[in-house]
Amino acid sequence: MNFVDLNSDMGEGFGPYEMGDDEAMLDIVSSANIACGFHAGDPDIMHRTVVAALARGVDVGAHPGFNDVWGFGRRTIVGDSIKTIENLIAYQIGALRAIAYAAGYKVTHFKTHGALGNLMFKDREISDAIARAVKAVDRELLYVIPPNTEGERAGERAGLHVLREVFADRAYTDEGHLVSRRQEGAVIHDKDEAAERVVRMVEDRCITTHSGKRIPVQVDSICVHGDTAGAVAMAFAVKTRLLQTGVEIRPLSKTFKV
Repeated sequence: MNFVDLNSDMGEGFGPYEMGDDEAMLDIVSSANIACGFHAGDPDIMHRTVVAALARGVDVGAHPGFNDVWGFGRRTIVGDSIKTIENLIAYQIGALRAIAYAAGYKVTHFKTHGALGNLMFKDREISDAIARAVKAVDRELLYVIPPNTEGERAGERAGLHVLREVFADRAYTDEGHLVSRRQEGAVIHDKDEAAERVVRMVEDRCITTHSGKRIPVQVDSICVHGDTAGAVAMAFAVKTRLLQTGVEIRPLSKTFKV
């Protein structure tokens, strides 16, 4: 029997504004990456999402991004010092840990958002800073990162428990990185196409790039972004196809020691 985690980014509204259908998505996925108040989210949304996840046995992870509510964390705002990166990571993990603790829950994993996460594909200095921050706050957090990246290598150098994530709804470059959202075809909207791609990634242990190149990868977790149109239907299609092929969906913490 194969095991894999299915995750989605959640809690990405702000105040009265909602982003995605978290309640429906939580009935499908096994792990939730919760915005920590910088690119989206606020204390009430964080608490509500944690409690909803707890009720369903879904893992809760910190999903920090740049302090960029206006741009949804998709703009690069590094600051004047690499230490700023460490501080913003520690701050956001701490915020979610406090909310989760108050709700009787535990933060199990970590995954960066948006522009901050994109920098971890190629930027060693920033990747090392992020890994240092995670290690300093809680070295037991499962460190969810795309494979073949500086972020993966930084997590390994830091001695963190690195788990590799692939994306159901994003196209890949020949480097094994995500195609920029600015390019046509970067986001996959067809749920059946996404489901078949995921099955191939899990069974073949490789990703197929936009040019047809196949790159070997370890697949521990699969992400379906919750903020795109048709996200719930896509997540359901992905889960259904995986189950049909004999792949069990499990939260990260149930497969890997936390």
